[in-house]
Amino acid sequence: MNRTASAEWKGTLKEGKGTLSGPSGALKNVPYSFRDRFEDGNGTNPEELIAAAHAGCFSMALSGRLVESGITAESIRTEAQVTMDRTDAGPTVTKIHLVTAIRAPGADRAAAEKAAQLAKETCPISRLLGAAAQITLETKIEG
Repeated sequence: MNRTASAEWKGTLKEGKGTLSGPSGALKNVPYSFRDRFEDGNGTNPEELIAAAHAGCFSMALSGRLVESGITAESIRTEAQVTMDRTDAGPTVTKIHLVTAIRAPGADRAAAEKAAQLAKETCPISRLLGAAAQITLETKIEG
């Protein structure tokens, strides 16, 4: 399975602007710029898209791992916090912290936390990003 997206950039690094698009239409000429990425702009940026992709992938993987543990969640809400630091190589994503809240009344907490850890280790986006960044997880079980 292959997925595609495209980016177009016009201008210099700091004054230029770009757009992001994908064939599904979810991203269609979505603007981004240096200001959006490194300052206080209102547009999206690659790190926000990575955070959204990771949160979505992890939530789906967690749902599957919970079912394997005999737990059916009413809802799973995940936030991915992407940290970008300046390193000798330049700006680098160094950490991603996942905060997930599982709403599953009556669920075994230990089994849910184990499922969350396994989802973190096995979701495709975690595996991709884990090679370059430290990924941490905080799990909240809501009853």
